[in-house]
Amino acid sequence: LPTVYSLDGLLVFGLLLVCTCAYLRKVPRLRTWLLSERRGIWGVCHKAAVIGTRLHVAVSMSCLLMAFYVLVGK
Repeated sequence: LPTVYSLDGLLVFGLLLVCTCAYLRKVPRLRTWLLSERRGIWGVCHKAAVIGTRLHVAVSMSCLLMAFYVLVGK
């Protein structure tokens, strides 16, 4: 299991953040409640959700590659 203090841990954390925020953006009630603010920590979540929805193919391929690396490569 990667730690957050290593490079692969930061990549896993970033991918999980982008995927989670993109998923929350698809839920209408949560979108207006959580992702409407564009400053502070909610702004980071909003930007991660935008990245996740616009680059969904690249993000999903990155998730698959990172899962393979974590499960087999380490």
